[in-house]
Amino acid sequence: MSTPPTIHYFENLPELVNKLRQDLTEQRFILLFAYNGMGKTRLSMDFKQAGKEFDADDNVIARDTLYFNAYTEDLFYWDNDFENDTNRKLMIKSESNFFNGFKELALEEKIFSYLERYATFDYRINYDDWYISFRKGAEENIKISRGEETLFKWCVFMAISELAIDGSESYDWVKYFYIDDPISSLDDTNAIAVGCDLATLLKKSEGRIKTIISSHHILFYNVISNELKTQSHRKYFLHKDNNDKYSVRKTTDTPFFHHVASLGELKQIMVTGDIKTFHFNTLRTIMEKTASFFGYDNFKSCLHGIDDDVLYNRALNLLSHGKYSIYEPVDMSDDNKDLFKKIMEGFLSKYEFELPELLIAAAPEGIEEEALAVEDGPVAEIIEPNVEISLAGERVSSNPNDENQTQTEP
Repeated sequence: MSTPPTIHYFENLPELVNKLRQDLTEQRFILLFAYNGMGKTRLSMDFKQAGKEFDADDNVIARDTLYFNAYTEDLFYWDNDFENDTNRKLMIKSESNFFNGFKELALEEKIFSYLERYATFDYRINYDDWYISFRKGAEENIKISRGEETLFKWCVFMAISELAIDGSESYDWVKYFYIDDPISSLDDTNAIAVGCDLATLLKKSEGRIKTIISSHHILFYNVISNELKTQSHRKYFLHKDNNDKYSVRKTTDTPFFHHVASLGELKQIMVTGDIKTFHFNTLRTIMEKTASFFGYDNFKSCLHGIDDDVLYNRALNLLSHGKYSIYEPVDMSDDNKDLFKKIMEGFLSKYEFELPELLIAAAPEGIEEEALAVEDGPVAEIIEPNVEISLAGERVSSNPNDENQTQTEP
């Protein structure tokens, strides 16, 4: 048995922010892994807000965090020249403190030193009207792809971060970097390259600037973890429960793939009996990804050879198509709950997944508690799914020969 990990529980994000800021008094880096919907972006904004100081008129007079997240990307927006469709440009919201010294320091060369590693387009910054134009070869004023745009914005952040690390007067207020999911819209090759380049840059800070990196992207997270493993750091899994309460579990492990975490949740609801219509869709999504990994034609092959596999496959096919939302969960009949449990048991008996303990089942009274010990073991490397839970909720007869057995759940 491994040493039980400590789980810290928090009533709200400000409490979690205080915990992270306290950790950074002792560590250079904090690495947070969390699946989508856990509040990573809101956490980064609350962390940034906690570092501001205000005067009597509520004006910001000091700040300490340079951040990259979805809001940073929104500091750029397209003018697509719909009238002539020729002069497309990426506009800059120059009033943001993100661009302090941007004009005076002429960052084109720094930005390009990063950009040329990932992309083949060129650009020009117009500091008078605050926009960026792009070109490829002889093509001028082009609109670059979403992935190329993400890379360009990231390179701008890297150039500014380099200035902060070097002690530039325009960014001497920066005490913390907070970087949240910088690799959206990127392929795996660029995700690896971005992770390696980021780690190389951050090591140069030598502790003057502390850093938090949060991500849901397993490959990027693992690259960063490996690159920074010799630096002082802490790694956490971040989780939020249905009551918007948070927990972080200190860990040295790599994160579980999304399908494994989802299976862990499904196994828990089997115990509690709180099975909803949409859980059939979650289970089918996991089976679809399992089938893809093993090269099966479709998800039905995942249950082939177990007792009642025809009935189970038919039930999954019917109950994963309906008009019930995950945000408006609908209870199932006891018969369908039993059917769900039998399908899960059959699936898990055929494929021996190493399932994680959930971070929050029922939060204890205290601030932190020792988690249940879990055996260390490898996680099956199935392709990470981009899970999109849709609607489900029909009843199915226990008779596999009944062709007219669907009935809408009440």
